[in-house]
Order: sequence, then structure tokens, then C-alpha cells
Amino acid sequence: MKSYFSTILFLVLLSCNSELKNTKLNGLIFGTFYEITYSAKGKDNYQKQLDNIFDVVNKSMSNYQPDSDISKVNRNELDVVDSYFVEVFMAAKKIYDQTDGIFDPTIGKLVNAWNFGSEEYKTKPDSLKIDSLMRYVGFDKIRLKNNILIKNDPKFYIDFNAIAKGYAVDLIAEFFDSKTVDNYMINIGGELRTKGINIDKQSGWTVGIENPNFDGTKSYDKVFVLKNSAMATTGTYRKFKLDEKGNRYAHIINTKTGYPTRTKILSVSVIADNCMMADGYATAFQAMGIEKVRAFLSVHPELKVCIIFENKNKEIEMLLLNNFPVN
Repeated sequence: MKSYFSTILFLVLLSCNSELKNTKLNGLIFGTFYEITYSAKGKDNYQKQLDNIFDVVNKSMSNYQPDSDISKVNRNELDVVDSYFVEVFMAAKKIYDQTDGIFDPTIGKLVNAWNFGSEEYKTKPDSLKIDSLMRYVGFDKIRLKNNILIKNDPKFYIDFNAIAKGYAVDLIAEFFDSKTVDNYMINIGGELRTKGINIDKQSGWTVGIENPNFDGTKSYDKVFVLKNSAMATTGTYRKFKLDEKGNRYAHIINTKTGYPTRTKILSVSVIADNCMMADGYATAFQAMGIEKVRAFLSVHPELKVCIIFENKNKEIEMLLLNNFPVN
């Protein structure tokens, strides 16, 4: 009898799945691409709703849009921020505290000064310029009281680019969940979140970690199924600078010195429950160095991490921590 009902249940589930099909949406947003695949009955197309989500994130937190809330905050034209800004602010504050300031959204002016951000400069910053900008680095000197943002000094500048893209992924996931979409993969510029299965293939969502190819080509050796989780990756193999000795400096700015981070780490991928936190941690881990990441993860078993780095022999190695999935 038990076998009979199990067979009936399997047939019912199979019938339900056969009514679903993948819908794929793609385009450009936040200076990168997006590819979103989800299963829906009939002709459910959520492009308009997704565009609205993109718009609210840009309006709240884009440093590239002069009329966004964050741009107005940085010009001291606005101090009452929206709920999206508040949510990202609180997540950023958590990572800032946990990493002892290695992750710091007030580093934005220095990111711009080194020509890695939303502003362009013709000359390389000298030590005096860096010292002057470092006076306004310190996320602990900015606080929220309800929805009111309070700065210790009006010259403080906030940049959420290291976490806002992951937040947008989470907003889309929340929207799909509200529509009882049980199967989806959201990909915004390599920041990912999955749920359920790929209906067309009747298998899990296969994802990959890009090899650190300095020539701009794309290839993937690390491929696995990402199950009901989020993953964010940050890399230094595309956005970097070389000094006169050929040393490579990352686009991740050291929040303690104001200079680009000199690192052998080529990419960091973090798997977490949500993409916003994975995004922020990936940036922090890139700047931490391998041994500090190991120590951090020893008290954060909820985070799974893959680090690709160049060893002393200039060979590429991959380090998997906290049970990061194998191929």
C-alpha cells in the first residue's frame, strides 16, 4: 500500500513539473549583465517587476546616478533614507564590525581617487592626498537613528557598490518567493542565488567559478550544483594596477592605509544564505589575506569559501574552506 501511494505521489509531482517551463530574462544593469531563469506556469513574465526592483536599488544606492539617495547623502542634500538603504546599511555595519573595519563603505573616495570607482581622476594620488582622504574613513563615524543618517563630519562619503548588487539579487529572490516561484537562478554579474531545480533539465542549478585568466578569456574548471543558496565572487585578475616592479595591486583598497591591496589572492567566492552578505564578505576576504580568512571562518561555519591564489612558485592554487562544494 505504501509503495502504491508513493507511486501516485511521484506521478502527481511529475505532472505538476510538466506544467512548468523555464522563463529566461537577461539584459544589462549596474554596469554589468543579468541572467535570470525561473519556472512559471503559462506565460508568467516578470520583466516589468524586475525592472522596478532594479530601479529602486539604483535610486537608493547608485553612486553613478547623481539623483540617487546615496549621491544626495554624499552631497549632504539628504539625511532621511529609504528602507532599502537602511537594510544595506545595517548589513554593511555588521560586516564592518565583524572584520574590524576591513570592510568599510566609507572607503569610496579613495576607490575613486585610484580610478576604480564612479569618479575619474587624471593623476595618481600622492601621499598627502591619501592622508587627507583617510581622515574620512571609518564607518563607525556614521550612524542611523530610525531612517535619519547622521555623519560625524559632512565630508564622509558612502559607497555600497561592494554589497548592493548582492542585495538586488536577494530582492529578486524575495519577489519570486512571494509569487510562489519554487525554482529559479538569479545571476547579476556573477552574484548568484538559487532555489529548487532547473525544470528544463530536471536537475540542480549548475554554476561555476571563473578561472583567473588575465587575458580576458573566460573558462571554468570549478563547476558544481548550488543548492538553495547564494554565492558571490570578487576577483583581482581584471581590475588591478602594476607598480614599477611589476607587483600587482588589487582594486580592493586597504581601509587602513588608503592604498590598493597588494595580494596574491586572485578570486574569492563565498556561499551564504543570502547574496548581500556573501557579496560583502567576499570583498572583505579579498583584502584580509588567507590566514586571516582561515581564522575568521573558524568561528563562522555558516560561510563556505573558495580562494584562488598564486603561490610562492607563481602557480595557481585553489583552497576550499568550510566544506565548499567539490566538483
